[in-house]
Amino acid sequence: MSQTINVELTTSPVELYKILKFEGLASSGAEAKMLVAQGLVTVNGETETRKRRKIVAGDEIAFEDVVLLISN
Repeated sequence: MSQTINVELTTSPVELYKILKFEGLASSGAEAKMLVAQGLVTVNGETETRKRRKIVAGDEIAFEDVVLLISN
């Protein structure tokens, strides 16, 4: 069963790895970058390997059993 979390951006766009770090899915920026580089994260249903992918309102990020719904 997946967990869905609504994430409200205070500034937009935000780099993908920063959201993973701030939401606690990775313990550090370096770990977040590694997870993305290994292809373990999807954005809008597609595997994303760009650590600095710009995330904006309406995007959906998934990692393991957590889904982050991005709004502003």
